[in-house]
Amino acid sequence: MAKLLANQILFIFLIVAPQQWQQAESQTHTWQEAFKALGIAWNRDGTLNRTIQIPMVDPTPYEDSTTPSPTVLSQDIQLSAKSKATVRLYAPASPPKSKKLPLVVYLHGGDFVLFSASTVIFHNFCNDIAEYFPAVVVSVEYRLAPENKLPAAFDDALNAIFWVQNQAKGVGGRDPWMEFADFSRVFILGSSAGANIAYHVALRALDFDLRPLQIKGLLMNQAYFGGVQRTQSEIKLKEDPYVPLYVNDVLWSLALPLKFNRDHEFCNPISGGTYLGRVYRLPKVYIKGDYGDPLVDRSILLGKFLQSCKVPVYYRFNNGGFHGIELQNKSAAQQLYNDMRWFIDDVYTNLNSEDLSNLHASY
Repeated sequence: MAKLLANQILFIFLIVAPQQWQQAESQTHTWQEAFKALGIAWNRDGTLNRTIQIPMVDPTPYEDSTTPSPTVLSQDIQLSAKSKATVRLYAPASPPKSKKLPLVVYLHGGDFVLFSASTVIFHNFCNDIAEYFPAVVVSVEYRLAPENKLPAAFDDALNAIFWVQNQAKGVGGRDPWMEFADFSRVFILGSSAGANIAYHVALRALDFDLRPLQIKGLLMNQAYFGGVQRTQSEIKLKEDPYVPLYVNDVLWSLALPLKFNRDHEFCNPISGGTYLGRVYRLPKVYIKGDYGDPLVDRSILLGKFLQSCKVPVYYRFNNGGFHGIELQNKSAAQQLYNDMRWFIDDVYTNLNSEDLSNLHASY
């Protein structure tokens, strides 16, 4: 059933939408076109009607004798009695008894506007990494724009980290699954918009005493960043079938606070702002991009900036590819899983950490 649902969402996300975008390639694009491609429409109260019904799945909190035994269990947890905020927690069904597992805080993609921690592709992704690494995974259900513009998603991610800290301290008791977690090996992972959130929450977390947590690394897969001045990859691939430039512009208008443009630090992480003084204190960073993705230059430029701030950067930039390639290409997904596992396990022989100045990315 999970594979069937995954195929359905991939058809919607990677086939139907690109066809809609391609139909308008030679036209002057409008908001209406972008909304149609995204499957969204305005409600009278200013909220969005998300018309494409994306399959979502329930967690698997226990083994069910009527189905094949799951290799990973999951449950939804409310962060506090005073908040509606939740996370979906994942743990291997048969965790190793001889060692604790790294803890991964995961932020899903969706351009800040779409999807959920329970969306099938992200649920399956968390199942995969919880089993393959193995790891305890905390997938954050963050608020979406435009109903909750940035920095709401950053706030939700930081509150999830505070919840993990309270779990480490045993405040209010500890969930039994968190007994498997090594709180001295915490990693923040995000894909697309989730990678943007992961970057910002990693910086925000530096302002707090999170002991006994130790955030050891930040992983960004095809990070969703932007800026007023176009990069060469954005210009070259402006009519990309997966993330065309005009759709990106509309999405940023929905996500950013009013009167903020795309050079605000929420969108453009190297334009200045309040975060720059914290960058030097970041832990090691993994960056993955694909040259067939219009957003790739943004990741390369960020990687160069991080290296200039003496942050250890490990990276992989693949020829070809496209935004979200790991969602439909098994080889790409396996390569990403391998990279992330090596990064978490401090095995760097297969990861590139050379000076990024030899990679071309420009405006």
